[in-house]
Amino acid sequence: MKPLDPRLLRLSRSARGFVVAAAGTGVLRTVATIAIAWGIAATVTEVVDVVHHGGVVPSTVVPTLALLAGAFVLRAVAAWATDDLAARAAATVKSELRRTVLARAAERGPAWLAERSSAGFATTLGPGLDALDAYFGRYLPQLALTAIATPVLLVAIGFGDLTSGLIVLAALPVIPVFMILIGLATQTLQRRQSDALARLGGAFLEAVEGVATLKVFGRARRQVARIGTVTDAYRRGTLGVLRLSFVSGFALELAASLSVALVAVSIGIRLVDGSLGLGAAMFVLVLAPEAFAPIRQVGADFHAAQDGVEASAAVLDVLDDAHAPVVDAAVPAASDALALDAVTVRRPDVVVGPVSLTAPAGTLVVLAGPSGSGKSSLIAAIRGVLPHEGTVRVPGVAGTTTRDRIAWADQRPRLVRGSVAENVALSAEPDLDDVRCALRDAALGLDPGLQVGAGGTGLSGGQAQRVAVARALYRHRRADTRLVLLDEPTSALDAEAEAHVVDTLRRLADAGAVVVVASHRPAVLAAADVRVDVAASGAVAVAGVRA
Repeated sequence: MKPLDPRLLRLSRSARGFVVAAAGTGVLRTVATIAIAWGIAATVTEVVDVVHHGGVVPSTVVPTLALLAGAFVLRAVAAWATDDLAARAAATVKSELRRTVLARAAERGPAWLAERSSAGFATTLGPGLDALDAYFGRYLPQLALTAIATPVLLVAIGFGDLTSGLIVLAALPVIPVFMILIGLATQTLQRRQSDALARLGGAFLEAVEGVATLKVFGRARRQVARIGTVTDAYRRGTLGVLRLSFVSGFALELAASLSVALVAVSIGIRLVDGSLGLGAAMFVLVLAPEAFAPIRQVGADFHAAQDGVEASAAVLDVLDDAHAPVVDAAVPAASDALALDAVTVRRPDVVVGPVSLTAPAGTLVVLAGPSGSGKSSLIAAIRGVLPHEGTVRVPGVAGTTTRDRIAWADQRPRLVRGSVAENVALSAEPDLDDVRCALRDAALGLDPGLQVGAGGTGLSGGQAQRVAVARALYRHRRADTRLVLLDEPTSALDAEAEAHVVDTLRRLADAGAVVVVASHRPAVLAAADVRVDVAASGAVAVAGVRA
């Protein structure tokens, strides 16, 4: 692991500012530490002189004690400032990384997200990045302090006693060697633990998403044992990491203690033979443990920071993925028609297209074909979120992006915990009048204030699907989008509800919108102005079906 990933500094201004601030507080703490050592040595020497000179207190005692007290206060304030800055930096950097990753995911589109585990992605952005608290709160401040304090304290010890300085200089490399060996031993273990956390999140998410199906087939209770097995594996891995952390901490403490003992023995021998003064001896004895403490603490904090480092590395790898497709964010020219020119989508199993058509305002286009033929892929290409060959021109006014010109409903209703109105508007402050209008057009008589659970819990499949349709209708009404895309909007509806939705789509087209619907339902096909047949082989045929 790199002590500090330069990508983190490039992507987060807060991280750069914190490293500089941590270096500044490190300087203050180092100066305060040297002042404390000098104050203690001077105070002890003056007390001994008082005893040897008949109890006369020299005038320098009070200033020395004042300096010692001031040094303790300065060190405490610097330590508090470091902790405060670390907490603020961790919160800000986590927020910046999450916003950046979510924005990059939106740029790359659902095709890129579909290649990744949603649970693993959520775990990385959630609990994974939360582990950066230890990275910024303990590891980085200690790393900055070590980089500043260790050489400065070594020079101070050398000025006090050159022999002790050489002993400390010879003993210091022992601790980094131990740290490297321990780091190599823990790197694989820590990565395995991070993967175990992602698997645990994935197993829990899969069980929650499929609980209804599992109950129908009487398999719900088996998931308890499955999640228990994954959880137990994660628990054992955590204990293994903690065990190795304690052993490594003991090794670092032992190395530092033996090194300080060498300095103490050397000082004691030279105090006895009179070759070293008491003041210099006390100064070096106080500073010797402080010289080893920063680098020793870095090794101890290394383990606490590893979880955050693994999560941030995963996030940074996502951001640095040069091979990931990026959605074209260019602003297209103004247009009144949807135009596809030799659009071809290459999937692993089939090549869909090429398809060419021009659908002017007021056209209802139906993409027909068997399930899995590529209708959803064509809709994704029209939306601009799936790489494709050929060109797509989306209707809309000048100065708006492709995303601004589209209202869209997926074939799988993606509902979140909250009210029906919040799910329709995708906002915490929906316009209730427009929500009711959208629900009415979607043939859904639900109360906008009705609360639903994650994934649409509390609603039937048909109701959830119509909430998704109402979401597209709400956006069309609010944003005046010229293109409405619907993927299998009536697959879970009865004949009466389907007829109502089809009538709504017909009215949208008659009002001047271009409506594109992927469906194989006869009622939807009958309402089409243009029919695009997508065969299982990927071949596409376009035909006008209405006068």
